[in-house]
Amino acid sequence: MAACAALLLGFVASALAQANPTALAPTGSATSATEAQDWLVRMQRAAASSNFRGTMVFSSGGAVSSSRVTHYAVDGQVYEMLEALDGQQRRVARHDNLVHMLLPQTRVLVVENRQTLAAWGTTPQRVDPAALAQYDLRRQADDRVAGRAAVVFWLQPRDGLRYAQRFWVDRETALLLRADVLAPQASRAASTASGAAPNAGLGWQVLESTAFSALELDVQAKPQQVLQAMQPGPDYRVVRPRQQTATPDEQGWVLAHPVPGFKLAASALRGMDGGGARAPVLHTMFTDGLTLVSVFIEAYDEQVHRAEALGQQGATASLSKRRGDHWITVVGDVPPTALGLFVAAFDRRGP
Repeated sequence: MAACAALLLGFVASALAQANPTALAPTGSATSATEAQDWLVRMQRAAASSNFRGTMVFSSGGAVSSSRVTHYAVDGQVYEMLEALDGQQRRVARHDNLVHMLLPQTRVLVVENRQTLAAWGTTPQRVDPAALAQYDLRRQADDRVAGRAAVVFWLQPRDGLRYAQRFWVDRETALLLRADVLAPQASRAASTASGAAPNAGLGWQVLESTAFSALELDVQAKPQQVLQAMQPGPDYRVVRPRQQTATPDEQGWVLAHPVPGFKLAASALRGMDGGGARAPVLHTMFTDGLTLVSVFIEAYDEQVHRAEALGQQGATASLSKRRGDHWITVVGDVPPTALGLFVAAFDRRGP
């Protein structure tokens, strides 16, 4: 993934839930296929058509950060802006596929056209109804987030290649207000090593949480505000990463061993502005309708790729491995076992 594609309140709730893991058990009434489909369709529509602004807080691995979020939908066009409120200054503004990331401290503007990576989004608000093929949806309870009435849903994965997720959905508009990514608390690695579904009787722990701490809905759309934010000062250095649509087959790779439940969402060749000596990187994105996984394939360089590595921060894990004359890096909110399957998914057939 993506992203959709954050919270102080969620951080506190996560800490309390981890102290009492049984509170995270997937209880509640089973949701019929029709009702589940209806809710996810409503969520998708709300993400595309709502005008809102608010503060979104993200907690992961003990770290908490917040952003100011603005989203406008005007005449079929989308205008979005995220402004980091903690740490290094950063502003990301998007008009449809055109994305500008401004870094004021270094006076750098990164400009990208995301048309070739359509699965990518600025705000993590989208859920594809196709996710119901990989998750069982259960309605848990009623709650409140950022002062708004919400319905809580639990998405239980049907295998060990993805994490459980819990959603707080605005009762009135179906906008996603909060999302938690969860893993079985007892022996996470052992429970997912075989690819079997996690034991529903285990306690669960929150790996990361994203939610609104403040939200205004149905605000007046001001797209010009976003467009103006995309314009840097005259002293900014503009970086335009090279990007072109390219399929794995065109680059000599075959998806010989697809990872169950994931489908190829987008593929492109990406490189740095100005080219340089390094060859472009093949960037493929896979989705199961809810989670995005990125696979980067590039030529192996012993000066750059020194050691294979597996890392994890919150729900996001990364795995880098050498495959012959190439280096493969996989990044996504999935268990490490799934990352290994993505590395093994591709076979080299070309030069």
